[in-house]
Amino acid sequence: MHDPASILARLTADAERLETPCGSGRMVWRRWGRGRPVILLHGGSGSWTHWVKTIPALSAHYEVIAADLPGLGDSSMPSPPPTPASAGAAVAAGIRALVAAERRPHLVGFSFGAHVGTFAAVALQHHIASFTVCGSAALGLPRDYIKYPKERSTMSEAERRAVHRSTLEVLMFFRPERIDETAIDIQAANVRKARFKSREFAFTDQIRTSLAGVPVPVNAIWGEKDAVSRPEAAFAVLRGHHPGLLTRIIADAGHWAMYEQGEAFATALLELLAAREG
Repeated sequence: MHDPASILARLTADAERLETPCGSGRMVWRRWGRGRPVILLHGGSGSWTHWVKTIPALSAHYEVIAADLPGLGDSSMPSPPPTPASAGAAVAAGIRALVAAERRPHLVGFSFGAHVGTFAAVALQHHIASFTVCGSAALGLPRDYIKYPKERSTMSEAERRAVHRSTLEVLMFFRPERIDETAIDIQAANVRKARFKSREFAFTDQIRTSLAGVPVPVNAIWGEKDAVSRPEAAFAVLRGHHPGLLTRIIADAGHWAMYEQGEAFATALLELLAAREG
């Protein structure tokens, strides 16, 4: 059972669903495995399914808890106004409720999840053991505005899927031939549920300016060809507050490196977590 669709179906069936308060509703988390906890925060307009290829390898060694961020997936909107900071407050409160401080979970954030995770890490302080940033914006780096097509109500299902494939091509993957039907399914389902509009925050420098308040070791994993920010420039920014930064570059991968090069990404993450525990 190695194809992404089968993996997704199995993870969906096996997950333990957890809920914590979020705004006027609930934040949804899913849990697998046993061991020291690792908290996974997905990217913008996404859900826990961004980690479909990471969870199996990680849950063989750790207790994995994957969030649906506030206003995304199955989670309610955060307390107003909806910002990375308000989402981060809900995430931090949820982690405190789900994981005792003495267990010191590792926190991992992808793209917008790293943005939200930075605010959560500042709030949590030494409640967490490490913070791993993956392919994030909000670093204050110059970047182009990436344009991609939008769905329209008059579109057929085939036309809608073509829109989602195009988005994956320009933003998420380095090599378009690696986009499979499951990746399109995940993208379409996540966009359909997304209510939190995160894109405007990507052009800020909030991660760079907030990292000084994160007291635990910081790691970084980047796709070599990430369209959001290049690894060398991103690592230089992250080292500004965390000179002990440990890094990995996933060769031949774009922004969604944990899907495009799933095995290489999972190996890199396991190596970084082991290094921080050692």
